[in-house]
Amino acid sequence: MSANELFDPARLKKYNINGPRYTSYPTALTFSGLSEPAPLEKALSVTQASGVSLYVHIPFCHSLCYYCGCNKIVTRHQEKADRYLDYLEKEIQRRAPAFRHRKAEQIHLGGGTPGFLTEQQQTRLAGMLKSAFDVVSDAEMSIEIDPRRTTPAYLRHLASLGYNRLSIGVQDTDYRVQEAINRVQSTSHIATLVDCARSAGFKSVNLDLIYGLPHQTADTFASTLAAVKAMAPERISLFSYAHLPERFAAQRKIKDEWLPSAQVKTGLMKQAITSLTQAGYEMIGMDHFALPSDELAEAQRNKKLHRNFQGYTTRGDLDLLGLGVSSISAAGNAYLQNPKTLNDYYGKLDNNEEVAEKGVFLSPSDLLRRYVIQQLMCNLAVDFAATEALFGIQFRQHFEPELAALKEFKEDGLLQVTGTGIEVFPSARLFIRIICMTFDAYLKGSASIQHRYSRVI
Repeated sequence: MSANELFDPARLKKYNINGPRYTSYPTALTFSGLSEPAPLEKALSVTQASGVSLYVHIPFCHSLCYYCGCNKIVTRHQEKADRYLDYLEKEIQRRAPAFRHRKAEQIHLGGGTPGFLTEQQQTRLAGMLKSAFDVVSDAEMSIEIDPRRTTPAYLRHLASLGYNRLSIGVQDTDYRVQEAINRVQSTSHIATLVDCARSAGFKSVNLDLIYGLPHQTADTFASTLAAVKAMAPERISLFSYAHLPERFAAQRKIKDEWLPSAQVKTGLMKQAITSLTQAGYEMIGMDHFALPSDELAEAQRNKKLHRNFQGYTTRGDLDLLGLGVSSISAAGNAYLQNPKTLNDYYGKLDNNEEVAEKGVFLSPSDLLRRYVIQQLMCNLAVDFAATEALFGIQFRQHFEPELAALKEFKEDGLLQVTGTGIEVFPSARLFIRIICMTFDAYLKGSASIQHRYSRVI
């Protein structure tokens, strides 16, 4: 499949609209207050997962990147992390008993910037997790870092704690672009970190890229892509910059006239896909790339790919326990989110209250629709018989209105509906979010999609 097939002009004009990224269904924007006194325990009472994946949110950053829409706290006061770890320890001690009979098979640190923690603080956090949970000896331990604050010695220390997967925020290597987003960093230093990670024993390195940033052009992005390919990471994430200054104050420092036009932005995405696939990377889902030998590529080929709040993953058989401010757990039949501010998070732990502030318990209909959307997002297909066996429905009868709504996609050559299932053509993968919206019961009658979600491209 060529990039030209992905970027058919007529399809782009019609289907490059706003829609959810479906890292969950229902999406986080539907979460509401919780009335259950022990929501996590209730969710776990119906889980079929054999193990657990731990996500720890570290909200701190040393400086503000203007493009960022993450939940973060910009500070230079390192002692704030010590206090945060004190409260994380309280939450860990409160949550761990619910998982005492289950293995922790993954640990992921996100943010913010998890690299904000000093080596000593990282040691403390790893010790807290490993003493409270039954972490398997070969656990997948991953961490996101800001290269500006990371040294080879720091990476070696992380490796000594068991971290074996690394994600580095590159975004763009052009100085003018970096200056406009307040993230000036050395490309040669990033290359040194990649080499160091490999020599320290990290099994996989992911590099993040963003297209649609201020002052990006085809020429500057070509240089970025060349630099990234030279580092030969196992995975590459390619994200679209969503300019939402009305929601994220820092983005107001980015002038509208600095941004590439819609046509140029589309061209940047096409350029990246062409460049990376020609270099041997396989396109995973809609926004990830992996070498053919990587677990993500293998999972996609075997139709075992999964999607959660961290993006595409290989372990859909694990419950996800979110720890820390704003983190989200996906366990059993529920999504549970912690408070988004430190004061609220600390207050709940000080008062011995339930930490989760809002969320949703999924109804049977939610579980069914989540499965269908997951299958489409990850495998570009839904098998009628498999769905019917899992949920006790007659697919064509249950989803009669949705199948009728797919007719337009079928006529435009995006998919086919056969006697056995729905098959989205690989050339339509960029519009998979829009196709999935057909099965989203929460969007029916909604007039706020334009302002709540980003564009596909």
